This record gives sequence, structure tokens and C-alpha cells, in this order.
Amino acid sequence: MTGDAGEGVGRAQVEALFTLAYGRRPAVVASAPGRVNLIGEHTDYNGGAVLPIAIAQRTWVAMGHSRDGESRAVSRERGEAGAWRHADARAAHAWWDYVAGALVAAEALGGGRGAREVAVASDVPMGAGLSSSASLEVATILAALALEGVPMDAAPAAAGGGAACTLREVALAAHRAESEFVGVACGIMDQFASALCREGHALHLRCDTQEARAVPFARGVLIVDTLAPRALVASAFNTRRAECDAALAILRTRDPGLRALARATPQALADARLPPPLDRRARHVVSENQRVHDFVQECAAGGMGERLGRLLNASHRSLRDDYECSSPELDWIVEHCVARVGIAGARLTGAGWGGCAIVVGEEEALRSVVPDLSHAFERAWGRAPRTWLTRPNAGARIEASA
Repeated sequence: MTGDAGEGVGRAQVEALFTLAYGRRPAVVASAPGRVNLIGEHTDYNGGAVLPIAIAQRTWVAMGHSRDGESRAVSRERGEAGAWRHADARAAHAWWDYVAGALVAAEALGGGRGAREVAVASDVPMGAGLSSSASLEVATILAALALEGVPMDAAPAAAGGGAACTLREVALAAHRAESEFVGVACGIMDQFASALCREGHALHLRCDTQEARAVPFARGVLIVDTLAPRALVASAFNTRRAECDAALAILRTRDPGLRALARATPQALADARLPPPLDRRARHVVSENQRVHDFVQECAAGGMGERLGRLLNASHRSLRDDYECSSPELDWIVEHCVARVGIAGARLTGAGWGGCAIVVGEEEALRSVVPDLSHAFERAWGRAPRTWLTRPNAGARIEASA
């Protein structure tokens, strides 16, 4: 199936859910998008750069004050509700932990300390690696701030509001909600992309310094979810992180001032003569970080064609051969798409070992390839992939405020 923006989810749906659940209309509504990473894989935790875009699919959060001191959340997609005492909120290993954690994190930004009633509606696919949790956290924090009249730096100050809050602060608070409250170790890319992305642009984020800037990007992006089982992701990911740490430790014996693996040079890798497989892991990180830089430079110069495709394809080869985190299904998608007219390039996106690939090119070419791609994939792998066609969309925003 191919999804575009909306798919029946938006402000009207989340307001209706809130009204049905709580018997009144919400005071505020906010939304935030999911994301997909164009290039820069496994560079984030190695001190490198990434280049995500916000996708068309969004999470919508409607919110009001609770009238009895208990916080509640209901989800349209999950079909279940949760409740907790805001004063002593703690993770319950349930989906509403992301809401509770975001409300706790919002307090530091002026988002209030009282209980809230929340409704959630989303068309960000769950379990596809497109940051459904980050979009929920960011939208929840924005709604909590709007409920207290805290103005955002990109909007006029609300009457009676306090000091303005920035979207960067929202992103960092959302990251704290996931890493500290929910307890999921993650980098900052997902929350920064959901909060800060601009329509028609990718977000060039340097993960070590948190420096972020918008980069023009006008191509279409087809997201293809292989639906491949990913049982080995956690252990394989932890192994790769340990290998990168080991490579960095060896490099620091030669250059004690080296801040991160992504900051090493190809010459430094050659001189260090790292043992296998550390040599391949480090080579991927260093070369991938350079590909992000080259991709950004090409976009800034107005390039949208062949060179970008070469960088995407080279990224996939490096992930497949040096980082060894691809899968047969992901390789199949890349090989099936790269030679087609109107398609620039393709690669896996996300951690790998299953999950999603992206195909970048002209929107009409991407749209036309979906039927053949889906049918051929189903013949080869016995299941139809999920697909979504998107373009760079806007980040988080307040949709309605009383």
C-alpha cells in the first residue's frame, strides 16, 4: 500500500476523540511529524552528522486540564486508554509512558505541573522505524506549553505568557522523556527532526555539537518497509557500538585529542592499521560522515541528480559490506530500483538488519514504480511491503489554542 499525507487523521479526528473520551472539547491541539533519514547511518552515536527529513505522516495531540488530579491518555490507533497520578508519574511499560514522560519533561519549560487529559491520533506507522514515539513526545510537549500560554520563538507571544521557548528546547525535552523517563537509549536525531524540520528542506544535524541547519531538498522519497523480522537488531546494534568504541580507543592511542570516531580521517585509519572487523566499522563511519557532508554540499548547490544518487548507493554498499547491517530484502529493494529512469538512488535507512529502505527520485517515477516493486517483492519474499511516498514536510506546530 502507498500512503500520502492525511489518510483520515488530523485535527478533526483528534478533537472528536478527545470530546468522546472526556465529554468536552480540548483546549489545545499540536502535531509533529515522523521522520526518515536521507543519509548518515550509524554516525549519530559516533559523533557524526545525519540528514533527516520530516515525512508527511504526523501525530496529533489534543489536550486539556484534568479536573480531578489524575492524568489520562487515549489513543485512536491503539484503542486503549491509560491513567496515572501526575505528581508521582513513573514508567508503567505502556504506550502512554511517552505521554507521561513528555508531560514531566515539559515542566522544565514552563509546561505546568498539573494533571492533563490527552487524546492521540496518528498516521505515523508504528514499528517501521519512522519515529512514531518521537513525534508523540514532541507534539505532547508543544501542547503542554500551549496549554500554559508559553509562547514559542517562531510564534507571537501568547497573552500573559512567560518567556518564549524554542523548538530546540522542545526537542531536547522530548529526548529526555524517551531516554530518562521511558528508558530507551537513543540519539537526538528523531526528536530534533520532528521538532525542527522545515518544508522542502532536510535537517543537517551534527550530533556531537547539536548544531542544526535547514538544507534545501526537493526530491520525492519512497519509503519501503520490508516487514522483515528484526530479532537480532538489539544484540547486533550493541556489538557494532562496542566495535566502534574499540576502534576509537585504538585511534586515541595515536591521537589522544580525537573527540569522536566520525572525526577521524581516512589517513588516520590507514596509519592505525585497525584489526578486522574494527577496520571496516571505522571505515564506514568515517566515509559515511563524509558522504553526509558531500550530500549537503550538493543540495546547497542545487544539485538534485546523479551525484546524490551515487552518494546514496555508496552509503548502502558501505552499510552492507563494511558495517554488515543490511538484509537480503533491503539489498533486493536497492538493486530492483537503482537502474530505473527518474530514480536517483536507494539505500537502507534506520539501524538496518531489516526495516526500511528509501528510494529517492522524481515523484512520478517513484509513484509508478510502486505496483511493480510491490508485486515483485511479494513474489520474491512471500509478503507485500508497506510503502509511503513523501517529500520533506514541516516540523512540529501548534494547530489550535484557546
